[in-house]
Amino acid sequence: MKIFADQNMPLVEQYFADFGEITRFDGRNLRPEQLIDVDVLLTRSVTAVNSSLLAQANKLRFVGTATIGVDHIDTQLLSDRAIAFSSAPGCNAIAVAEYVISSLFALSQENAQPLCGRTIGIVGVGNIGSCLADKLKALNVDILLCDPPKYEQGLLNEHVDLDELLERCDAVTFHVPLVKSGEYKTLHMMNKNRLKALKPGLTLINASRGDVIDNQALLEVMEGGADLDLVLDVWEKEPNILIKLLEHVRYASVHIAGHTLEGKARGTQMLYQKLCELEGVEVSKSLDDFLPTPAITNTTVTQNLNEQDIARLVHLIYDVRRDDGILLRHLESDGFDSLRKNYPIRREFSTLLLQGNSPQLAALSQLGFSIAE
Repeated sequence: MKIFADQNMPLVEQYFADFGEITRFDGRNLRPEQLIDVDVLLTRSVTAVNSSLLAQANKLRFVGTATIGVDHIDTQLLSDRAIAFSSAPGCNAIAVAEYVISSLFALSQENAQPLCGRTIGIVGVGNIGSCLADKLKALNVDILLCDPPKYEQGLLNEHVDLDELLERCDAVTFHVPLVKSGEYKTLHMMNKNRLKALKPGLTLINASRGDVIDNQALLEVMEGGADLDLVLDVWEKEPNILIKLLEHVRYASVHIAGHTLEGKARGTQMLYQKLCELEGVEVSKSLDDFLPTPAITNTTVTQNLNEQDIARLVHLIYDVRRDDGILLRHLESDGFDSLRKNYPIRREFSTLLLQGNSPQLAALSQLGFSIAE
């Protein structure tokens, strides 16, 4: 079996070597002729899998994307050609939720405004949005949810219209797929009219798809004096992002919200499990076989733990300001894709084992930290 895998997918050799020969490729520069005689294609979000790319793919029988989103995949084409397909829904949900929580705590610290009592709006309540909502319940914040299709399908008990949510919230975070047309269109969901109407002091976080916010309109609104705290991990026209917008963003990063070591590895593992299913092979490998021991594994917390201390624990594992600094200092010299490719190792809250007698341990467990028995 001949397997082609994106160069930025971790643990491919560990999971897939038993299936056959593995070749790595540059996700943005994969050419049709490279797919001649390839059996399995493993991609990430930067590779558009369409009729042009697959024009010479004469043996392809499985395409997998190690991402939650599938807007870069022509799934109908794969179906028409009887090519099996799998994505990795939920693989990075924990990572993206922790990116948002790190951002909220960083803003809380710098703005001298406690999170407790604030109202957080989540737009899109799929794997990531629901994971974030569960974690935020540990922080004594009010949570408003917006997801029209899920609400209308009876999959969501509560729902607030987007415009009402924008008015009522202190921070709004987006976790929707990119839908380019139709009733549930998310392309430019945040258009110029909505952006102009935002109340002063609102925090706007986008860790879904760059096209959900009209970046040019956002720049114009910010240049016009809008008072917004922006946290942007995704951008229109990546990797050629709107550089001038960076001047107005509190925390900027290179589409890495989901890039914990665990999150990326889960995506690889899910594709491995799917190929095992297709080939009738027993699943024999798991993340625990491959993930390294983190540098910091445990700590003790006391009864005096407060919100600021929880913020310090969060930032001990991951501080979004690190990634903001990397982008601002190295984007011009290294470029967006290079920074994304060479993203420093980041772990999840669960890698830190907490022990002690603090009444906050239950909340810390809900945030995702491990708790000693």
